[in-house]
Amino acid sequence: MSQSLSMFNSVGPDAFSKMACQFAPYFSSINPLISELRPNAATVRVPFRKEITNHLGTVHAIAMCNAAELAGGMMTDVSIPSGARWIPKGMIVEYLAKAKTDVTAVASAEGVDWQSDGDKVVNVDIHDCEGKKVFTARITMNVKLG
Repeated sequence: MSQSLSMFNSVGPDAFSKMACQFAPYFSSINPLISELRPNAATVRVPFRKEITNHLGTVHAIAMCNAAELAGGMMTDVSIPSGARWIPKGMIVEYLAKAKTDVTAVASAEGVDWQSDGDKVVNVDIHDCEGKKVFTARITMNVKLG
């Protein structure tokens, strides 16, 4: 089990989310809650706050990119073999609708071969509180095995 997953299971979502923001401070701008974390899946909840809105009063595009990268990155970290390293290489996003509520980013990588070096594509969808998909991302993670 990865060190991150072990810590998540040990301290729980609230404390782990705070620790993740200390490790990578920029993520604190969205006040995330990593509510689910396991190999091939992660869920990050982001509360609607004025600080992350745009000129339209909706969740800013970059706040959603931030949530997608956090969900995709945490999921990648707990999915790769022990001793492997990863880094995001690129992200293709689509803004599908205005987000006027809290949002939830769900990362998924079912079927990804984590046992080999190279680029891996992670899918992240973001939904609003009504279940409407407002954003989608395909994040390319470059994985190097130990």
